[in-house]
Amino acid sequence: MSATETRDSWVPMIVIALGQAIMSFNVAALPVSLSGMVESFGVPPTTVATGIVMYSLSVAGFVMLGAKLVQRFGSTAVFRVVIALFGLGQVVMVMSPTATFMLAAQLLVGLAAAVNVPALVALIANHYRGQQQATAVGALGSARAAAGVAAFLIGGMLGTFLGWRPVFGILIAVCALILVLSPRLKPEAARPEVSIDLVGVVLAAASIILIVFGFNNLNRWGLGAARPAAPFDVMGMSPAPLMIVSGIVLLQGFILWCRRVQARGGTPLLDLRVITSHQERAAVIALFSVVALEAMLNFSVPLYIQIVQGRSPIETAVAMLPFNLTVFFTAMLVVRLYPVLSPRAIGMAGFAICTVSLFWLAWVIRNDWSALVVMSGLILFGIGQGALVTLLFNVLVTAAPKELAGDVGSLRGTTQNLAAGVGTAVAGAVLVALLSAGVMRSLAENTRLPAGIQSQLDLESVNFVSNDRLRDIMARTTATPAQVEEAVAVNTEARLRALKVGLLIMACLALLTILPASRLPAYRPGDIPPGGPPTAPRAMPEGEGA
Repeated sequence: MSATETRDSWVPMIVIALGQAIMSFNVAALPVSLSGMVESFGVPPTTVATGIVMYSLSVAGFVMLGAKLVQRFGSTAVFRVVIALFGLGQVVMVMSPTATFMLAAQLLVGLAAAVNVPALVALIANHYRGQQQATAVGALGSARAAAGVAAFLIGGMLGTFLGWRPVFGILIAVCALILVLSPRLKPEAARPEVSIDLVGVVLAAASIILIVFGFNNLNRWGLGAARPAAPFDVMGMSPAPLMIVSGIVLLQGFILWCRRVQARGGTPLLDLRVITSHQERAAVIALFSVVALEAMLNFSVPLYIQIVQGRSPIETAVAMLPFNLTVFFTAMLVVRLYPVLSPRAIGMAGFAICTVSLFWLAWVIRNDWSALVVMSGLILFGIGQGALVTLLFNVLVTAAPKELAGDVGSLRGTTQNLAAGVGTAVAGAVLVALLSAGVMRSLAENTRLPAGIQSQLDLESVNFVSNDRLRDIMARTTATPAQVEEAVAVNTEARLRALKVGLLIMACLALLTILPASRLPAYRPGDIPPGGPPTAPRAMPEGEGA
């Protein structure tokens, strides 16, 4: 910061950080409330995971529309409205009598968050400059991580002693607090000349909905051939992969449409100037990867602790606390490295750390998450993940002029929430598929569980259940006590193998993302340029890769 640069009050940043925290708390509270919701609604854990997917789907699908609403009506006015809608969604959440109401509540909350995400970025651009702005962006990442820690701690305690509903009741109170403090925000002038591209809205929403729904139903509808649960089939093929491919095609169509609108002098739904360079595109790819990895881990760990091991939400919170605390402190402290290391160096190091940690977890994991070697792996992954999310967001913010802050926010929101939805869906599908394959292979090789016993089990819908639940299921068959225990042993071994292979797949994804991370810019993050993207700082030295 220059000597003549004035410092603005940090009070507005408290309001902005709380706006980020409620979104992160909501998403993090869903996994820690897994067992409570399964018991309350009488549904499998993958249905609760659909709540996360529903939230991420609505944010990713409509966040670009949200950015245009922020530009047209002003970030401060829009922020107040969406916080009220977010609170209303939490009221529905707390009062949900069935899983359907819970999913509808997450849809409403996600729609509010779709507008809130770009509003937060625009609010930061409206309130801060220079080093204060870089610090504010880091604080936004820290608020996200801190809310995750709070969700696991508070959600674990309340979920164990009072149930899962009070966990989401807290968000109603926080929304009210934000509305009380919101007059401290500086008003931003509306821009009525900003038009909303309805064709772009349809293309963006349809593409993302198809992609996420396709991934979310891969296991249930079938990866190739259609399963009985599929709503329809195309010449015997499952609709899930067709939806994914169709969504990708529509996404390409959306990009082409935005270019066409921009070439005509119109206002596209997403201003493609935020991803003009290969460095910015590399940042988007890397951001998608790290958020997807986080979503996979955040789904896998509570699944095993609560459903497989039958432990309480508070034990889940304790097991995940080192990871969440590490993410929080790393996201807050990584900005201190910016004067010393380039985004490229930090990004490559971050993904290398994630790769090592996931390979380590796959090697040492047993059926005990509290082991020191396992917790060390989670801490190591938290260091890489916390540094990457803050860094990559800062790269995108730094590269865009102030008037495109809303577009940067929408791009970030689309990327992060699409990654979270796809990551959660893929984690559920992959783990269940690995479990099913492991169980079927073990049963085929096991002579102690004859075909007569196997025929009494529903092997077409293998899912994660605790050993006690499996014993209850086996009690309804003609299996002897010895055969019941053999089935429990088969299930236990298959679950652990599924987790190990799942972690190895995640490690391979982290390893592959080192390549796009190597294309991140070599400059040091700073202010959002007031007039346009920086040119000199973004120039690469002669001889560096294009």
